[in-house]
Amino acid sequence: MGKLNLNGAVSGIGIWQGNHVSGDKSTQAALSNGQLFLQKTDGWWQFYIQAGAYTISALGTPFISTEKAVTDLYGAVPVAYLKLVPGKNTSVLVGALPTLMGSEYTFDFENMNIQRGLLWNQENAITRGIQINKTLGKFSASLSWNDGYYSNRYSWLSGSLTYANGPHSLVFVGMGNLGQTAFQTFATPVQNNSEMYALEYSYTKGRWIIQPYYQYSHVPTNPTVGVARGASTQSGAVLVSRTFEHGFSLAGRGEYITTSGSEADGAVNLLYGPGSAAWSLTATPTYQHQRFFMRGDISFVRATSITSGDAFGPAGTNPNQPRGVLEVGLLF
Repeated sequence: MGKLNLNGAVSGIGIWQGNHVSGDKSTQAALSNGQLFLQKTDGWWQFYIQAGAYTISALGTPFISTEKAVTDLYGAVPVAYLKLVPGKNTSVLVGALPTLMGSEYTFDFENMNIQRGLLWNQENAITRGIQINKTLGKFSASLSWNDGYYSNRYSWLSGSLTYANGPHSLVFVGMGNLGQTAFQTFATPVQNNSEMYALEYSYTKGRWIIQPYYQYSHVPTNPTVGVARGASTQSGAVLVSRTFEHGFSLAGRGEYITTSGSEADGAVNLLYGPGSAAWSLTATPTYQHQRFFMRGDISFVRATSITSGDAFGPAGTNPNQPRGVLEVGLLF
């Protein structure tokens, strides 16, 4: 089979949160990563397999235990695909793939912040399908036929176009369901019937990474799948990271998201009630020495125009949620 690479991530996480919702807790602890990555990266055929346990912690949502994340989301092998390389600038991926959408990835060790953000909450994470990648000079493009929000209904088309020039890159991403389905699970929300677009800019030079992006989504009216009246989201975020001497770094994220509709007109709820909005701030100081890392998240979410019962606190009426997170682990 040629040369194979084996890597992994093992980490634990502890969370304190204010105004937790009913059924959640003010303090939690869990194995955030216990994963192995096996891959073949040369030759005309390659593969990638990611297997193990994980949690997925996101702002403004209840904490998900490791057992529930693995069982109810993407299983013990969340990402696995075969990669065919028919030409120098062309590749074809088949299997369970990371989404093309967004500036944040599914698993926390891939991101500059521990918790994923409010914009990430609207996006899909893992899709199953086929993806074609092509690079031409400073441009690269990807096109994917997949099952959207892990629905096992193959009616989604996703695509991205990237222009990269030195420290600058600009990405346009679009995706949408060309069909409709009433199928919903914990991993497949009502957004599985949506369309979404994003424009992402990235500046990476020296010790700095700066990533602002804009995102729009729309869930259309379709009573046959349980959407009596559709709604849209518009949102923006800025992610910033700065490294320092001796293994220290500091990352920050600011976000704002707003939704259309109202409770009176029966619009679908995409946030904290129809027509609600929210903003968040997150700071993540990090220390890494060779394979060992330790980092913390300090975050605050403020929701506005909420529907009673859909926000924070045991009764869902509090608009605020502060959090403190600590993660310690090894990358190998």
